Amino acid sequence: MKKSPEVSRRAFLAGMTAAAVVGRRLTGMAAEARVVTKRVEKLYKIAGCTQPNDLQFVADGLWVLDQVDPNKAFKVRPEDGSIIETIQTESIHGSGITYGHGALWIASTKMTDPAMPPRTLKVDPKTGKTLKSWVTPGSGLYGTITPKSTPSGAHGLKWVDERYWMAVPASGKLFLMEPETGEIVRTIPAPGVRTHGLAWDDGSLWCVESNGRVIYKLDPSNGAAIAKIQLTKEDPEPHGLDISKGVLWYCDAASGWICRLA
Repeated sequence: MKKSPEVSRRAFLAGMTAAAVVGRRLTGMAAEARVVTKRVEKLYKIAGCTQPNDLQFVADGLWVLDQVDPNKAFKVRPEDGSIIETIQTESIHGSGITYGHGALWIASTKMTDPAMPPRTLKVDPKTGKTLKSWVTPGSGLYGTITPKSTPSGAHGLKWVDERYWMAVPASGKLFLMEPETGEIVRTIPAPGVRTHGLAWDDGSLWCVESNGRVIYKLDPSNGAAIAKIQLTKEDPEPHGLDISKGVLWYCDAASGWICRLA
């Protein structure tokens, strides 16, 4: 059923109000975080993956989610980006990928019908078929909001101890989720407006804030910023994130680069 202009107007105004509240709450957060200096190494671009938007290391490779719709996921060799396998998923404008319980978990940031609420997908890693899906909590309008804006869902996902963390920019929060039910375990405040990739680092949670080109290290119990890595405007923009052997890796959907922080 087509939405009336009044309903669309109310949704637009509600989104603008929510964005303003989130922006005020986040202003000044993480200002005292310890600055960690890192150098960006541009490693490679993956053939056929033009908009890499999130990363997930697994035992036999590195999963990379392409944002081109409908989204493909590529498993590659981390050493050189050569492709091990490719699957076609049902995700639209996907921004988060992780692995657990023998499945991929993918954040479909948009939907084929843009009026529908975004969903989180449990995906067969061999076929790309959606096994289950849940409406992503905290989805909504954020950023530069216009009357044509549509709800935005989760960005980064990261599996940790039988659950997954999820960044949902429109909410101004990071969610710890029960994977098989889609229930919220708890939330912590996000360290910025356009939160993106996540990485788990021996009890701490790294989180990308793409607008500021910052990667924050957070206390997962309360969201307090412990440290931050500031990238430059010359570096590829941070989107997806993961960590391997103590080293952070990130990807940039705009330029296609897979990068490592040294």
